[in-house]
Amino acid sequence: MTVRILVADDDQLVRTGLRMMIETQDDLAVVGEAGDGEEAVRLAIQLRPDVVLMDIRMPGLDGIEATRRITSATSLDEQTDGPRVVILTTFELDEYVYEAVRAGASGFLLKRTPPEDLLEGLRVAAGGDALLAPSVTKKLMSEFARSTERRGPVLDDGRLSRLTEREREVLVLIGHGRSNREIASDLIVAESTVKTHVKRILMKLEVRDRVHAVVFAHESGLLRSDEHD
Repeated sequence: MTVRILVADDDQLVRTGLRMMIETQDDLAVVGEAGDGEEAVRLAIQLRPDVVLMDIRMPGLDGIEATRRITSATSLDEQTDGPRVVILTTFELDEYVYEAVRAGASGFLLKRTPPEDLLEGLRVAAGGDALLAPSVTKKLMSEFARSTERRGPVLDDGRLSRLTEREREVLVLIGHGRSNREIASDLIVAESTVKTHVKRILMKLEVRDRVHAVVFAHESGLLRSDEHD
């Protein structure tokens, strides 16, 4: 199956370079290009790509608001989960990364990411897994922790109570940035077992992907209570 990708960046040279790189792969294809946020939203709804590779800083409607509109519009479609939006960012400390997650982004790639890693990242995102550069993950999780510390956890709406004790344990480890392999090692179980737990956690919490499960873990106060145990 070919992964269909929409590239959104206001720099024509960047878009052309990304298209050329992506289309060297038999299983990846660029189905459209957008030079600003408005066009990205329109094409995402029209073309229904599997992944939107989104630049944050664009004229007019920026990548954050474009991401919010894309994920909101496609979440209303009962026939599809909508495209995964992967943010292409220049700096690990990009001030907009936190807001992009809140807007519904499923992952981040640094613009200096080696081509082979970027291509594999698109495949990972299309497969439904969250995609975060390790350096971005640590900073992102720190920002969510600080945000929750400042305003306190939101009231749990009951979703946390749907999880089994083991699933809560797995969610805590996900929230601390552990990979499936690391979680399997921590809990002394098979990696396939962890993947099953993660899938059930996403379903029970009604979240799009691993990134947003982490957001939920922070905002529900689960990670804070874990630190005090």
